[in-house]
Amino acid sequence: MENKFGGYYKKSREERIKILKDLEYIDEKMYNYLIEEKSLENYKADKMIENELGIFGIPFGIATNFLINGKEYIVPMATEEPSVIAAASNGAKIIAKNGGITSKVQENRQMIGQICLYDIDDFSKSLKILEENKEKLINLANKYHEGINNLGGGAKDIKFLKKGQFIIIYLYVDTLDAMGANILNTMLEGISFEIENLINAKKLMAIISNYSLNTIVKASCKLKVDSEYGNKMMLAYEFAKEDVYRAVTNNKGVLNGISALTLVTGNDTRAIEACIHSYASKDGKYMPLTKWEYKEGYLHGSIEIPIPIATVGGSIGLNETTKIALNILKNPNAKKLSEIAAALGLVQNFAALNALVTDGIQKGHLKLHAKTIMEFLKANEKESNIVIEKMIKENKIEIEYAKKILGEIRNEYKL
Repeated sequence: MENKFGGYYKKSREERIKILKDLEYIDEKMYNYLIEEKSLENYKADKMIENELGIFGIPFGIATNFLINGKEYIVPMATEEPSVIAAASNGAKIIAKNGGITSKVQENRQMIGQICLYDIDDFSKSLKILEENKEKLINLANKYHEGINNLGGGAKDIKFLKKGQFIIIYLYVDTLDAMGANILNTMLEGISFEIENLINAKKLMAIISNYSLNTIVKASCKLKVDSEYGNKMMLAYEFAKEDVYRAVTNNKGVLNGISALTLVTGNDTRAIEACIHSYASKDGKYMPLTKWEYKEGYLHGSIEIPIPIATVGGSIGLNETTKIALNILKNPNAKKLSEIAAALGLVQNFAALNALVTDGIQKGHLKLHAKTIMEFLKANEKESNIVIEKMIKENKIEIEYAKKILGEIRNEYKL
């Protein structure tokens, strides 16, 4: 795997953007947009939310060195947390040298919508009538959104279950490259009128579910490692299995990558995070999303998660930065983007565990925190290098200590 991004982090922002243009990850228009430090225009933002006041900025960068299903990727990410992109790039580099990541989304990728019925006179009779009209209801749902049906998507199945005092109807829809909230909700509202005519019941609500179990993605990797390291990584997984306090932090690390990718591609981060965290509890106990196993000289890593991600619809087309991010990924469809997201989550977890079982997580964090302090103090490069080295040596990454050292070196060197 040729390293086209060697020393990328050492270059200036302008140089990094030019490399993306030279390698044809972005075009001239996108290059100019980034160089000119443009942002989402207020007139667009005002259409996206209520009571809009301005634009809140989040740093946008790329993680390098990814090899997914035999193809090289650089992965766009929007995050405010230091070390996330660096960790992803380093983790991806190690895994790429060992053959990269295999990632695969399930074939019948579908979103789920629900209709909740109450005040039901006869459950058995109502369920029987609904089952008898199953095909009719599926066809009717597709008439309420013929566009998605004509493209090969649309309603594919419908199920009816009694749960407590309710009958809950589950509509399964292939939304293609859209997340599908508007598609599902339109279909659900449409067929609910027919359902109320079929049986003696009242509709409580009709709404998409964000627990999207028909969007499962599996990603895996294999690394040749020594037994001491392999066993430590396996023990780190066992620790997360046994202790929910660790499992939550483990999964937060997975989402460091996935949430950063979903945000920059214009997706609903809350829906995806809720779905993934719920999946971690599917067996009645909150569990780690990743698995690491050491056997016969190899460390095997895997992740299995639902990712209801999209590449069209919503605010995706409104934000120029989102278009740039998708262009950097060569404009994948929703299935491909979900495979990239799962691979990123696995890499992010590997990078975190690798740091924890070797040097510890703080080493990289402290240096980045020290750099942030020097930026805040508006120190020049020479001053920053001296102060950062002293803070790390003394293990004292504090703004007041930095001010003290900065004052001393300015007096000494007349900087």
